[in-house]
Amino acid sequence: MKQISPKQITANPIDLIANNWMLITAGDISDFNTMTASWGMVGEMWGMDVAQAVVRPQRYTHEYIERLHKFTLSFFPQEMKRVLTVMGTQSGRDIDKMHYPGLTVVELPSGLVSFKEATLVVECEVIYKDCFKPESFVNKELIARWYPESDYHTLYVGQITNVWSAQ
Repeated sequence: MKQISPKQITANPIDLIANNWMLITAGDISDFNTMTASWGMVGEMWGMDVAQAVVRPQRYTHEYIERLHKFTLSFFPQEMKRVLTVMGTQSGRDIDKMHYPGLTVVELPSGLVSFKEATLVVECEVIYKDCFKPESFVNKELIARWYPESDYHTLYVGQITNVWSAQ
């Protein structure tokens, strides 16, 4: 992979996140967790290139982000959807995601974790976090649809510190 600037990302971020999905990973090579996500954003905020990720508090990856305040977003080709489905439906408390077939763990120069099969990796350092609150939803229908158990996501805004591309 070669290092690029965030502004050199040519793929459509909406397509990458919503259709190809991504792995949100936090921790280091000896102890990490990863999870699939299909919600998030990439853009500019407070004069910085940022990525936003949302993670429910019961997800194991949430514990890692809370402790370390850093994470990676790894994007894959479409043929990886089967593996990403498992990473999104199984907890790292229950299966060994570090050695899951089809994913080869790699340590980035920063010490963060990604995967050899990724085509794009975005490293982030958390600069802001907040929990979604029911009173903040203007469209209350979203609460019934997405939060019937009141398990509101934590929103993490991460300053993009490095971007790696296989292209």
